[in-house]
Amino acid sequence: MGYDSLKETVHQANLDIVEAGLVELTWGNASAVDRDAGVFAIKPSGVDYDTMTPADIPIVSLETGERVEGDLKPSSDTPTHRELYRQFSSIGGVVHTHSNYAVSWAQAGQPIPCLGTTHADHFYGAVPVTRRMTDEEIQTEYEHNTGAVIVECFDEQDIAPAQVPGVLVAGHGPFAWGSDMEHAVENAIVLESVAEKALHTYQIDGQAEPIDQTLLDKHYLRKHGDEAYYGQE
Repeated sequence: MGYDSLKETVHQANLDIVEAGLVELTWGNASAVDRDAGVFAIKPSGVDYDTMTPADIPIVSLETGERVEGDLKPSSDTPTHRELYRQFSSIGGVVHTHSNYAVSWAQAGQPIPCLGTTHADHFYGAVPVTRRMTDEEIQTEYEHNTGAVIVECFDEQDIAPAQVPGVLVAGHGPFAWGSDMEHAVENAIVLESVAEKALHTYQIDGQAEPIDQTLLDKHYLRKHGDEAYYGQE
């Protein structure tokens, strides 16, 4: 079975997050899943974006986590992506970066509150931060456990991953996702943007409060859901 289209999509997404300024060196990766085929494609580990081609993109089994096509090793974050695909059935693409502002919030161990409508247009509430991982979780299956603590965070806080398509892993950095690769990239860009805006807001007023629920509802629901009216048909 050929996966050329999936590889091309993922290759372009990885270039897009570099162009968007979310990636320095090789600190980032994007992946997309083909649920019908039971596989996902992801950036190869440590490969420079300038030299990477679609043919370099490895294909990984969603069921086993093993590489099923490609000569290069998949990203070291592959088990995290796989866990998100397995546990969040609505998502089709995942982006992980070490973008400056989102990482700053993750290193502080703080969620990003919804302080304005830019945030509310894309995230239905605060972008959560996970708990810090235990020594055992770090020392055993670290990348898989990174995915597990993300899932745990959403389960414990009763957050729908389709409504809040991103998270901060404490001490690490952001993961964002979407219904497809295009939306995953968009949400990664927005996550970095709202992280920067929230920081600047608190620099102006350290006591700034999240927006009211009514305004959050209006801005999120006018773009998402059955009664959305933003944009064209």
